Amino acid sequence: MSSTPSKPISTPVQACTPTLPGFTCGLDATLRVIAGKWKPLILYFLAQGGPTRYGELRRAVRDVSDKMLIQQLKELEADGLVKRTDYKEIPPRVDYSLTPLGLSLAEALVPLCTWGTENLDEVTRVFARREAGNGGGR
Repeated sequence: MSSTPSKPISTPVQACTPTLPGFTCGLDATLRVIAGKWKPLILYFLAQGGPTRYGELRRAVRDVSDKMLIQQLKELEADGLVKRTDYKEIPPRVDYSLTPLGLSLAEALVPLCTWGTENLDEVTRVFARREAGNGGGR
């Protein structure tokens, strides 16, 4: 038997193409589209169940202000990721859903969700150490 320590098995990280005009790479383009704290969560929750009313989104994306949620929804709509349907009724009824482009992006976020779930204990420890190092403040 060999006494050589075994190397951990790792999956190679796919290379990003650094030749996209206006972007460093494909990851840069993706991060610019989902930039901000709330957009990935909005996409995630919209992907869960089809058209969603504003109030449902507001409850799902905890801690977001109305102003920020409206702004993020408008940006996602302008970027072609979210479709806003206004039923022109009284009382007003509006819902939001993902476009095919938005759904493909939401599906790409699934591995990040899985990673967060699988590493929740360690991530919790990381943030606890960070808070302790900051004296509890930001």
